[in-house]
Formats: sequence, structure tokens, C-alpha cells
Amino acid sequence: MMTRDDDMICYCFQYTSGDIRRDAAEHGKSTILQQILDAKRAGGCQCAEKHPKGT
Repeated sequence: MMTRDDDMICYCFQYTSGDIRRDAAEHGKSTILQQILDAKRAGGCQCAEKHPKGT
């Protein structure tokens, strides 16, 4: 059974909602969005291949 912490938020980089909660607790805010944006700018996005809906 999946819990709320198991909800996949980013299929490209395998971040779950639990990862975001832990990151926010550790840093006072989540740094994951910036990490995703930086990786996407560097060509690291694979949403079309990894996301079940292709987006």
C-alpha cells in the first residue's frame, strides 16, 4: 500500500512527496524544485519517457 510519502512527484528524478517533506524539514524550505529546474536546464529532463502520461 502506498502512503502519501510514496506519491511520485517527479518521474525524471524520482522525487516523492516524502522527499519534498524531508527536504523542507531539513532546509526550512524544499530545495528540490530548484534542483529539478537546474537539471532540466542542463538537458536532464526525461518526462516524455518516464512519466506515465508522457508529460
